Amino acid sequence: MNIAWMAWTPVTAGFFIFIVLMLISMTIWQIISPSIARQGFLPLVTTRGDRLFISLLGSAYIHLAWLGLTELAVWIATMISVLFLVAVMRWG
Repeated sequence: MNIAWMAWTPVTAGFFIFIVLMLISMTIWQIISPSIARQGFLPLVTTRGDRLFISLLGSAYIHLAWLGLTELAVWIATMISVLFLVAVMRWG
């Protein structure tokens, strides 16, 4: 298998490892304590898994927009994404 097209840097590997660990953690949490669907500020009823998925998608769009529209450091977009994730998971 040729994966030379992917820029496997320590940061890239850390990103994917973090995503996998987050998914494993959410799976274990769901098994131990099943989530209850609820409606927050999002215009639909969601579970924890739904909110995680929305947060991950939103974070990807935040980073893409940041890279496309600014010349500022990408860590600022990461901090915005973390705040977005916390807000969606808590109040979404």
